Amino acid sequence: MEDESKLLWIGQYILDEQGNAHPEYDFLTWAKWMEGSARQLACTQFAWGRVSTIFLGLDHDFLPMEDPLNYKPILWETMVFGGPLDMAQTRYRSQEEALAGHRTMVERCIKEQENPEDKFYVERMTETAKE
Repeated sequence: MEDESKLLWIGQYILDEQGNAHPEYDFLTWAKWMEGSARQLACTQFAWGRVSTIFLGLDHDFLPMEDPLNYKPILWETMVFGGPLDMAQTRYRSQEEALAGHRTMVERCIKEQENPEDKFYVERMTETAKE
């Protein structure tokens, strides 16, 4: 009988050393990778909370594929924790889109914060994101 961990495909992906997403068909390998890997791509800390962008590890595109040969899964997410945009989120199909989306969300948060004069924030990105 084939290894059961390789039979369970729910759209799981992992990142290589360069930050590129690849499908991982072995469920146990994926679970161990998810448990021990740094998945945060960027984080911007404000006095009132933070904006965080992470690699999700699971495809969050729940609609059927229109073009299976050119399909790109939704694997990254930016989310706001605190402030006027609390729980706002956007999801992306590439790391580049996620980094651009993170910056856009930070700009939105700066515009929407209660005290527009308070521009204090600290950005932190992974080494992969800085390249």
